[in-house]
Amino acid sequence: MPLKWVFNWQPNAGSTVNSQILNEVSQCVESMNGVKEGRWKATLTFYKPMLRDQALAAEFPREFIGISLPEQPNKYYFILRGNKIVLEADSSIQLIMEKLQSYKSRVALNFEGFQYQLGDFQLRVGKVVPTHSENLRGIVMEVEYLPISSLEKSKQIVDEFVDIWQEAVSKRSLPGHFMHIEPSFSEYGLADHYTSQHTAVQYAHVMGQLIATVQAVQAGRN
Repeated sequence: MPLKWVFNWQPNAGSTVNSQILNEVSQCVESMNGVKEGRWKATLTFYKPMLRDQALAAEFPREFIGISLPEQPNKYYFILRGNKIVLEADSSIQLIMEKLQSYKSRVALNFEGFQYQLGDFQLRVGKVVPTHSENLRGIVMEVEYLPISSLEKSKQIVDEFVDIWQEAVSKRSLPGHFMHIEPSFSEYGLADHYTSQHTAVQYAHVMGQLIATVQAVQAGRN
């Protein structure tokens, strides 16, 4: 499958994300002759164990994340960042978990927006919002390179595209920038050939960055 890089918007110190930044970024894609192709949506859920004995809490992972991705509607992905584990399951696993009452959703977030075609690249720009809410928590961008599935072979051309993109965004003088920190995929047992498990791991790491940003803003206010 084509490989993706997932970015999150890192606000400058003292600023926060807002819908105006999202609009400006979308306009930036269109100014580069990006062709709008429709909407996309991924959902990330933090789970907590349903414990009858709270003394057992330490035996369960503190961060247990589930992700549904639009390109794999029949699959569901679990990530344990602390243990460096990623698993692919059938999407029906969510119903099974509900019936077993083993884990329940603590908080769920939607990543949603529009996707654009730019030559051999597909860009998806979207907002991060809690389900059942329009309260903007962050902005994400997926850069997908269609011809190649090897992380190593595509690195240079994706880097060059991202440099052009960052330059175009910087001309709009927005209070922040897109950031990409590539997880160590090998720690999760993932190879150079790109899969949806790579995407799931990236979203889990982006979520970690978003949480850290929110905590930093709150600490600054206090």
